[in-house]
Amino acid sequence: MSGNSMRTLSHRCLLRLSSRLSDVHSLAKSSPNQQRRFYWSLQNLMSGINHPNIPPTVNKSTSSSKVGPLGWYLSKLESKPLITKSVTTSLIFAAADITSQMMQSSAGSFDSLRTLRMGVYGLLLLGPSQHFWFNFLSKHLPKRDVLTTLKKILVGQALFGPPSTSVFLSYNAALQGESGDEIAARLKRDLIPTLMNGAMYWPFCDFVTFRFTLVHLQPLMNSSCAYLWTIYLTYMASLKIVSVD
Repeated sequence: MSGNSMRTLSHRCLLRLSSRLSDVHSLAKSSPNQQRRFYWSLQNLMSGINHPNIPPTVNKSTSSSKVGPLGWYLSKLESKPLITKSVTTSLIFAAADITSQMMQSSAGSFDSLRTLRMGVYGLLLLGPSQHFWFNFLSKHLPKRDVLTTLKKILVGQALFGPPSTSVFLSYNAALQGESGDEIAARLKRDLIPTLMNGAMYWPFCDFVTFRFTLVHLQPLMNSSCAYLWTIYLTYMASLKIVSVD
């Protein structure tokens, strides 16, 4: 490659990089779709994809990195976000329940139906609800500054947490055969303590999620935080039936 070609290539790369860096300043105010387009275009820029003067060997290594576990997962988030987030939440809830049972149960005692209930809850209820909830927040509170992040935390604690926890406790109680009166008594006994403990745990997790995590990755971050929380929730859900005499 001649000296003039090298200078031309360097000049083009600097111009493109300068253009992308200027987009960073407005990324926090952009929509979720714009954030995803920026992410992928920046990745392509840094890897030198489709540039006519980049040797083919470089493109091969880039292509191989895209088919790794992380690249595969990100591509599924892009093409099938709802299903991907739901399955991820299901697996995290099942893993959390297995961990909870290992901590609670004696050797050789394992309730596979309980783990199945947790996995189904994550797949059909919490996973989809998180997907729509985070998209709703990003649409109506698109900024990611500290003040907006605190607003999202407060809205989540007030509007998302109580119904979600109530549905979780009721869902598990119903599938364990409890009657309507027993479910109501369980909620009366367990709901407020659970929400109070959640108020000491979730604000920190939510701050990291809303302040530093891209919208399409927020359910994954939230579900990762939920791993520890779900160990506690599955314990609460497994408590004895409340007497309604």
